[in-house]
Amino acid sequence: MPRIEQRLRTTRRKFLHYMALAGVAGKSLLRPALAQADSGGAIGQTPWPKMTYRKLGKTGFQGSRLVFGCGAALSDSPRDELLDRAFDAGVNVFDVGTRRYYKNAERNLSPFLKKNRDKIFLISKAAVYIDIEPNQEVTASQAKQGAKTWLSLLDQSLSDLNVDHVDAYYMMGANNPSIIKSDELYEAFLKAKQAGKTSYWGLSTHENAQNVLTAASETRRYALAQIAITPAGWYSWTDRNILPNSPDMVNLRPVLDQARDAQIGLIGMKAGRFLAGRKWLRWGNPDAFDQYYGPKLMSAKMNSFQRSYAFVLEHGLDAVNADMQSLTHLQQNFSAAATAEQYVA
Repeated sequence: MPRIEQRLRTTRRKFLHYMALAGVAGKSLLRPALAQADSGGAIGQTPWPKMTYRKLGKTGFQGSRLVFGCGAALSDSPRDELLDRAFDAGVNVFDVGTRRYYKNAERNLSPFLKKNRDKIFLISKAAVYIDIEPNQEVTASQAKQGAKTWLSLLDQSLSDLNVDHVDAYYMMGANNPSIIKSDELYEAFLKAKQAGKTSYWGLSTHENAQNVLTAASETRRYALAQIAITPAGWYSWTDRNILPNSPDMVNLRPVLDQARDAQIGLIGMKAGRFLAGRKWLRWGNPDAFDQYYGPKLMSAKMNSFQRSYAFVLEHGLDAVNADMQSLTHLQQNFSAAATAEQYVA
């Protein structure tokens, strides 16, 4: 098995295991906060606020500020009860990924798409599986093989989703600026676009994100970028921590604004992951980002995770992508995204 694929498969296993633990740990660590929605009522009884929307870069699509991340949530089984609830409440952007990484997620999303395809913005993604380090230069032969792989996985995604078109298809795990700038890979996207298989190119990354986003901005080829960012700065998936020496999000604003000037819609991920900690039940960091919040956000009836989402949304992002595997988490994330602008000056 190639080294890059082995790393991705290992990361996925760790991710799913971690999410199972974090789902329990978060409830234990933050039980008082989790018992309340933003308006103060019980989770199942509180009316949901009205979703807010932002134009997603050069796509022009008015997307909900909460993106439903379907990869982990649907990897093992359909979850139409959550997808339907999110859609009915106003979520209109759904993100998934290739079976090479997310098992059966695309197939399990297919029944929902059959009912709602023309009403939502659909994103999927696949890595190019080029085995080089983030600071190395990609060769032409590597890029051509990566383009071939990406196109093949796009076709597989279309088949698994049972659609003939996805609105955007990302390069997943894109941590190398020279790959971001590759003409060979851009030509692969143009080929897919001409064939009617996708309309917009995007990327997702939680490693070397600043350099990757800067490279994407310089090319002006990308419509969307999904980045791992927190109120404290860049999130490092490698060690589940804030990237050492990262500027905080306020001081990263010039990087984000450069991307916005290039008409790249910015979607955040991992905004609250650091808060959950890494050990079962008893180790978390619920107060880690409090120093970045103003009085209005600190006084809001939100838990720590909701505050992190609200903050990043009001400091340069168009939307946040969240993996939601329960109605409780869906409602909490929905409320934070829908009301973020009320709490952050």
